[in-house]
Amino acid sequence: MKRVALIAGATGVLGRAVCRELYAHGTRVACGYATRHQEAETLAAELSGFAVELHPGVDLAETMRTVTGHHGGLDILVNAAGVNHEGSAAALGSEEWRSVLDINLDFAFRLTQAALPPMLRRHYGRIIHLSSIAGRVGGRGQINYAVSKAGIERMARVFALEVGRKGITVNCVAPGVIVSDMTARIRAEYGEALLSHIACHRFGKPEEVAKAVAFLAGEDAGYINGIVLPVDGGMGI
Repeated sequence: MKRVALIAGATGVLGRAVCRELYAHGTRVACGYATRHQEAETLAAELSGFAVELHPGVDLAETMRTVTGHHGGLDILVNAAGVNHEGSAAALGSEEWRSVLDINLDFAFRLTQAALPPMLRRHYGRIIHLSSIAGRVGGRGQINYAVSKAGIERMARVFALEVGRKGITVNCVAPGVIVSDMTARIRAEYGEALLSHIACHRFGKPEEVAKAVAFLAGEDAGYINGIVLPVDGGMGI
């Protein structure tokens, strides 16, 4: 029986890569989108899946009923949704702070809660959150982003502790500097300085992150629980 995966943030660079990688492993994919409806529909058609609206404003319980009704269950949740609004820590406004925490942490928490009932019914589940190296080392202008990613890692560990005995694992993948729109500015401005801190001396590819996610989502990772897997080329060793 094919496994069923729901990917939040499926229209982002990393989300698309994860969708395609899981599909290549024989997984049925539900592509969660926030605003890029047509992109999600196109991706879903490519992967013989379907698109579902998925953001803080939707009824997450209803979303889970839609996914399980479409595919008969839910085995894998991948949270690749995330935003980053840069600003000085000393001057960051409450709106910029809250908007990032709302998506990157609060939504991740509620999404995990919503995914648990169908997994608990089947005594099986794989939940993977995309964190970031920023959760470990921080970064200028990224206090909201760094805090949200550090929080997601601690959150995942608590969930892992509480539901591991139910056959559900909860892990994080923490990318370093990956070639994407989100990192375009820092790669352009600080490229050489960043590379000097990366043991592999190159930036990562979205597909490399997706392969790490696919591993944690697979059967071979059944005894891996509550970890943060860096995919950063050895940045900050």
